[in-house]
This record gives sequence, C-alpha cells and structure tokens, in this order.
Amino acid sequence: MLDLKIIRENPDKVQQLLDRRGVGKYDLQPILDLDQKQREIETNRSQLSARSNEIGKLIGQKIRGGSDPKGEEISALKEEGNELKTKLGELEPQEKELKAQIENLLLELPNLPQESTPIGKNEEENVEIHRWGEEYLPSNPNILPHWEIGEKLGILEFSRAVKVAQARFVNLVGAGAALERALINFMLDRQIAAGYVEVMPPLLINTESLTGTGQLPKFAEESFKCQDDDLWLTPTAEVPVVNLYRNEVIEAAKLPIYHCAYTPCFRREAGSYGKDTRGLIRLHQFSKVELVKLVHPDRSETEHQSLLKNAEAILQALQLPYRVIELCTGDIGFSAAKTYDIEVWIPSANTYREISSCSNTFDFQARRAGIRFKEAGKKGTQFVHALNGSGLAVGRTMAAILENYQQTDGRVKVPEVLQPYLKKEII
Repeated sequence: MLDLKIIRENPDKVQQLLDRRGVGKYDLQPILDLDQKQREIETNRSQLSARSNEIGKLIGQKIRGGSDPKGEEISALKEEGNELKTKLGELEPQEKELKAQIENLLLELPNLPQESTPIGKNEEENVEIHRWGEEYLPSNPNILPHWEIGEKLGILEFSRAVKVAQARFVNLVGAGAALERALINFMLDRQIAAGYVEVMPPLLINTESLTGTGQLPKFAEESFKCQDDDLWLTPTAEVPVVNLYRNEVIEAAKLPIYHCAYTPCFRREAGSYGKDTRGLIRLHQFSKVELVKLVHPDRSETEHQSLLKNAEAILQALQLPYRVIELCTGDIGFSAAKTYDIEVWIPSANTYREISSCSNTFDFQARRAGIRFKEAGKKGTQFVHALNGSGLAVGRTMAAILENYQQTDGRVKVPEVLQPYLKKEII
C-alpha cells in the first residue's frame, strides 16, 4: 500500500510514477478529494471535542465555585455540551466511512516503480542484463518438446490428469515424480546452505493474507477460493510466508529474515487461454521453491541483488543456459517496485522462458500487512522491506531439463548435481 502522506504531500510526483505503469490507468484525484474531506471533518471533530472537554471542566469549576447546579448558567452549558455530543456522534461515523473509502482506493493502487526501473510500455521493452551458459546450449538438432519426450518416456501424463481434474494439470509417473522430488530437495538444500531458513506454511490462506501481499482485492480472479470458508489455495509461497509476520513488530537485531519454502501453487491463469496450452509451462497446479526476505530498508537493494544470485545459482549448478532481464515499468507486477526475471533456454521453442521472478516490494507489502521493526534506543517503528523470488519454479525447471539434456537416442541425461538425489544418470 502506498503511504497516504506521500500522496498528499507529493501528488504530482506520485502520479508521474504511476503513469509510468500506463498513462491514465490510475487516478489519484478521488483519494485526494476524500482525504481533504476526511481531514476537514477530523479538524472539525477535534475542535468540537476540545470544546466539549472544556465545557465539562467549566461546569465542574462553576459548581465548585458556588453556581447552582440547576441554574440557567449550568443548564445552558449542559445543553451546549449535549449538542456537541450529538454533532460528534454524527461526525465520527462519517470520518470512519471516509477512511474506509480511502483505504479501499489505496488497496487498488500498485506500488510505485523505482526511479531506476526502465521505463517501457510492455514486455517488449524489458532490458536484458546478461546471459549465462551459452556453452551449454544443446547440440542435438532434433529436440522434441518436453511434453512429447515426457509422454514417450512414460513420465508425464496429461490426458489422465484431465480425467481426474481438467486441462492444464499433469500426472507425474515414475522417474517424472522422482525428478520433481529431486529438484525440490536439491533447491531447498542449496538455499538452506545459502542461509535461508526452511518453512512449510499452510496451503490454505485467508483473505487478509492475500490482501497483505497484494493479490487482493485486484486479482481475485487469479486465485482459487473455497466456497464455504474464508480460505484460498495459495498462489505462491510468498503469500503465507510474508504473512507469518503480519501485524508484528520485529526487533531490528533479528533482521534480515530469510525463508525458503516449497509449496504446491494454484493459479487460475485467467486471461492466459491460448498461451502455453501444452506442457509444464503454464499449469493450474505447479510446485515452486520460493525465497522471501524481510530486511532493513538500508540493505534493501543489496539484498535484492543477492536474492537474484541465489536463484541464478540453481540454474548454474544444473548447467542450464539462461538470461536475466530487468522488467520495465509497464511489465512489473502489482506489488513490485523493481523486478528481475530469469529466463531459461527452451530449445523446442527456440527462446528463453521465465523461470524465476525476483522482486523488491520495498515497504509496499509491509505497509499492507503491518510488518514493522524497532531499533534499540530509537523511538517509533519503521516498515521492513519485503523481497521475494522463485528459487525456482519446479515444473519449468523440469521442462528445461527434459529438453536441454535430451539425447539423440530419445533418452534424457540427468544433470550431475541431481544424480545423487535421483540415483540414476539416464531417464
């Protein structure tokens, strides 16, 4: 959530930054109008409340001074006091309603892109930062798409998954299931060694949690909701892990907090029909190892770079070619101020495809979720900065392995770092 004080004091600057996400998409004026009205009522209420308190003291003073408690002077003061209480009773709910309206509008506003975020309209204007592993590009000229080789090997079943659920689900069999399990364990082991503390959070999460990280209210159509409960299937472990600290004040000495978490993730993929309808790239259910950091604002950008390196390290260990791009203002996510995407090479498509998105939300999510920290010897509290990134999306990693490690005889070599987990060298 954006800071209302910053909007109030620098509306032109805030509007300029929002316009970088798309001119005309976001309008601050309704918030400014409601804020002015609410502040006018607040001033009026404060003045009336002060006069009401003054009358109460005055009545006591006069009675102690000998005035008749039932006399005209005291009666007039009591009448004025009653009128003030009536007016205050009318103003308080008005002010409460205005504050609720302002908060609802603030919840609809995305984060402000950082000044250093490239300005652009869409993904076509993202900026490539670097590439890695071009020496590992496969030489096999006849690589089958991962879903075809997976079905030929009997490790991926899409048609049977449709029987059980619907399209965009997969059933993993034998070495397919083992490969997924191996990837999860490998990713967790590497991130724990890098300093992250593993958590296994609930997969069913409440509305307040999704609101805290920015999925609600704007993107309700992207998530699966339980019909009879205030519970949703988690779209990414970022949501439950960040919200573990919702409405808490953390001692500054305990920062930074690093967590990694494996969870299944569930997304409707609303609006993506026709895109990646085959294979493991865009499923309704997929596994992911997520990285989450809660850090001191002074360390925010440094921590973002190290988070990116932690995610890159997985692909480097697997010897999978990839590139890193910085998302432009028109392509960054709702809660992000700055984002780097890692895209892995998918030979059958002759292109790089996203496998991790590493974002710094600065204080945006912390403000929504009420996550603060307190420094010893200092008054007041500050909001932490929250960062997240995939380390990595497991299904997409499997897709990249099935294609990049595909042999000319139709078998798939197991990456060397996975062989101790999978107990085999070839699928």
